[in-house]
Amino acid sequence: MKLKLTLIFLLSSCALFTQAQRIAPDQEKVEGGELTIQPITHATLVLTCKNKNIYVDPTGGADAFKGLGAPDIILVTDIHGDHFDLKTIEAINTNKAMLVVPQAVADKLPANYDKEKLVILKNGDKTVLAGISITAFPMYNLPDAENANYHIKGRGNGYILETGGKSIYISGDTADIPEMRALKNIDIAFVCMNLPYTMDVNAAAQAVLAFKPKAVYPYHYRGQDVKLFKVLVNTGDKNIDVRLREWYPAPK
Repeated sequence: MKLKLTLIFLLSSCALFTQAQRIAPDQEKVEGGELTIQPITHATLVLTCKNKNIYVDPTGGADAFKGLGAPDIILVTDIHGDHFDLKTIEAINTNKAMLVVPQAVADKLPANYDKEKLVILKNGDKTVLAGISITAFPMYNLPDAENANYHIKGRGNGYILETGGKSIYISGDTADIPEMRALKNIDIAFVCMNLPYTMDVNAAAQAVLAFKPKAVYPYHYRGQDVKLFKVLVNTGDKNIDVRLREWYPAPK
């Protein structure tokens, strides 16, 4: 079911990207410069630090990234079409890009994909690319939940990035899992929430209150009340900077 819905999402996104207004990026001071955070749509974003561009789950075709620097690193979290979009990866300039993926995504790449530009990580694996530390982190639905089969443990990767003295957590599609609750010293977190595929606003808020990032962006939130998420988080901890951004830009 999610595959059908994500295919619909991708088709509609491609049509809208040529008309949609990209929101302004955020700037975060880091050691040696600035980190630029550019939301694109849904689960897709671009991070730029020290002149290195990290594309996360690129979707929407080349038009979604017009005016942005070509990727040095591409992170893909899972096999679903709103995270792994081969047509977009083939459409953007990947001449210098390393592609970081879980094995399940690697298995879906063309047989002739340049293996020298491919890094396969399983949960817990770590690599350093372009001076950026990348750790693959668990993302899954809880085994006793109704949605357990959407995201099974070990198939996909969340990611923790270390760059410019900042620790950045990208959840991918996940539930309120113990591993996320146990995170420490996260500066910026991107946390998903949408039903029935991941978790609801309350579960996401409780997870965030457990690991207490300095700042959190709710993303991948179609159909969820992110204003309520902000209320729940800041009622529990007013010091967490909840950053609400428009991940579903309207047409011009």
